[in-house]
Amino acid sequence: MAGAQAAQTTQATIGDSEFDRDTAVRPREPGVYEADLSEGWTIAGAVNGGYLLAVLGRALADALPHTDPFTISAHYLTASRPGPAVIRTEAARTGRTLSTGQASLLQYDEEGNEVERIRVLASYGDLDGLPDDVRTTAEPPRMPPIEQCFGAEDAPEGASPMGSFPIADRLLLKLDPSTLGWALGQPSGKGEMRAWFGLADGRDADPLSLLLAVDALPPTAFDMGLQGWVPTIELTVHVRCRPAPGPLRVALRTRNLAGGFLEEDAEVWDSADRLVAQSRQLARARLS
Repeated sequence: MAGAQAAQTTQATIGDSEFDRDTAVRPREPGVYEADLSEGWTIAGAVNGGYLLAVLGRALADALPHTDPFTISAHYLTASRPGPAVIRTEAARTGRTLSTGQASLLQYDEEGNEVERIRVLASYGDLDGLPDDVRTTAEPPRMPPIEQCFGAEDAPEGASPMGSFPIADRLLLKLDPSTLGWALGQPSGKGEMRAWFGLADGRDADPLSLLLAVDALPPTAFDMGLQGWVPTIELTVHVRCRPAPGPLRVALRTRNLAGGFLEEDAEVWDSADRLVAQSRQLARARLS
């Protein structure tokens, strides 16, 4: 995988990386921003939902007095496509420790009419100002070391489609072998996916890239024997603390697929064994 090879020779930094450039927003007027959605973050022509959430998250970080997303909920209304986009933000409430705002991402159709793609509601604060007290029963996912896990570049030819999409070159994604049966035509049926996650250029994680991490793994629907695109209907992310440098561990799980819809719960753990982000999304599954 070209991106994984680049990670071995080039160390990007937060603020100076492909992710930062591709999620950049430009103020047009107060509360309104322009963005260019990059084709590099697509899967089968569809722009990745986590990448889109990071673009919206960056606009809200500029529009609100606080810069760190604490919780952000997105409803995906229509499919986004690479190219120009407009983001309109509005502050709902600003307080001493939290600010809440909403944002919409819009693009133009062939007739030049605005089409809303995503609408989000989010609360922002200061992650560095949170107390250190942690009381939890959560445990990091049990996974083999990263060198014993597998990326798209390790798959036999024809075994998995995941490495053929542009986004694969921008991620350092190493999947737990115990959740890889689907790639060989032997899904476990458990609805689980686990992987080591990073950006291919070596950029460390920050709160905005966590919005990408929760939606970057192959969908759990694959492990349930389903194929094809699994579009996100709604995605809520909770960012719990600023991640330590180093690769992340991401664990996904689906417990219930019914009526053509499934939930997908994600946990993201950093190199210091801290739970740094959680998410739940509702997605549509193709049953035939």
